[in-house]
Amino acid sequence: MIVLDAGVLIGFLDSADAHHEAAVAILEQNPSGYLVHPLTAAEVLVGPAKRGVEDQVWRDLRGIGVEVADLGHDEPLALARLRAQWGLKMPDTCVLATAEQFDVYLATFDRQLANVATRTALLLPGV
Repeated sequence: MIVLDAGVLIGFLDSADAHHEAAVAILEQNPSGYLVHPLTAAEVLVGPAKRGVEDQVWRDLRGIGVEVADLGHDEPLALARLRAQWGLKMPDTCVLATAEQFDVYLATFDRQLANVATRTALLLPGV
């Protein structure tokens, strides 16, 4: 199980995306299931919602093993602490919090998030 940033899933879904090949490789090399924060899932579904295909895309993502993480009742505290500590934007903080909560690696193409994930030993090796 790994946590995916929105950019990885968007890249996976869009063959014209600059990160498409890398995103496909990440998912192929880590077929054991994927966690996303609810905010991450919503970010991924914005483009499909503009085209009226968000339900189908969500079914497809669930079909490949994407699960929405539940960080529990203390999630606001965890998010506040991580954002205060690292200064990440909230969507990236949500990805980091999910990986930290479940003690699993995360995959991202975002340099700032990758830098923090490297420092916290949560970055998926090889990304």
